[in-house]
Amino acid sequence: MRVIFDCRYTRLVRHDGISRYTAGLVGAFAKLHPVTMLISDERQLTMLPDLPWVKGRAGTSALEPFIGMLSINKWKPDVVFSPMQTMGATGRRYKLVLTVHDMVFYRIRQIPAGYSWYVRAIWRSFYLTYWPQRAVLHRADAVVTGSYNCEREMREARLTSRPLTVIRPGVDDSGLAPREYPASKTLVYMGTFQPNKNVETLASGMHHLPGYTLRLLSRISDDDRARIAALAPAGSIVFDNGVTDDEYRQALLEATAMVTACRDEGFGIPLIEAEAVGTPLVISDIPLFHEVGGDAAVFFATDSPEAFASAVLAMDNPTDWPMWSARVRQQAAEFSWDESARRLLDLLTGLVPEAAKQPQLRRR
Repeated sequence: MRVIFDCRYTRLVRHDGISRYTAGLVGAFAKLHPVTMLISDERQLTMLPDLPWVKGRAGTSALEPFIGMLSINKWKPDVVFSPMQTMGATGRRYKLVLTVHDMVFYRIRQIPAGYSWYVRAIWRSFYLTYWPQRAVLHRADAVVTGSYNCEREMREARLTSRPLTVIRPGVDDSGLAPREYPASKTLVYMGTFQPNKNVETLASGMHHLPGYTLRLLSRISDDDRARIAALAPAGSIVFDNGVTDDEYRQALLEATAMVTACRDEGFGIPLIEAEAVGTPLVISDIPLFHEVGGDAAVFFATDSPEAFASAVLAMDNPTDWPMWSARVRQQAAEFSWDESARRLLDLLTGLVPEAAKQPQLRRR
């Protein structure tokens, strides 16, 4: 079975959620079955496993609707998997699997920064109603989503009639010894600063957490930085403005807790990355986060700075903190890239069973 894995949404220098999902899943899938990555920029290879690859146009190209007939058909795959739902399908001669990670943008209207004007225009019109997404997903042979919460929402919205499979993000087994109670009182947040992320509640909550520091690890605009800093006591927030993977891991290992006050989310890969190294979670009480955190997380009312602070204080003591740390380590076992790859292989093999034993495309 010849498989192409769409890796064109891999970020340069630092992963975001889709990028990390791509790199983690394609690496685990390659352990089970040969796969060829589709990239759009050779610099993406530094963020991806060392696997065979081919190069095509960026996923935001105006010619994206025709990528099948213009590029992919000539490589003769049996099946193509994309971790996005926007991959072009016109004239394709292979099975196609698309992915929907969340329904957030039906409920918020702010478009992520960094896209061209025509992509932003398409984005805005796409999420005004369900029918554009239904039409897009109807082009696929199967659809994947990254959480059971999103699967439920998609079914409630009748977003697709195609077979729907949940393939959740995973996390690598850290192999670390149990963590000791941290010496510093540091809370970390990893994510964007869009309205649904509700970082403002975390910043305001710092008024009720004297002696604590909130580290915002992600890249941030000057305007967002000024606005968020104004909500918190002076000196209580550290703006890292982006960290490397090594710096990120070290921040998790030193933190008292990973925190988020998110109102709406697709999954939250940073949460399971924190779980894997034994960093407790103090997170907002939304349905998805109960899937991610289970009984191992400390939950608080989403828009209450006081509730956020109380949740931190309730778990942060030498008696209870080690218990929460052990719980999240156990919870992390629920999220395995290897298991996700097995589910993906079963899905793809089911679509093209007659091709399962054919040699894989290998081209660079």
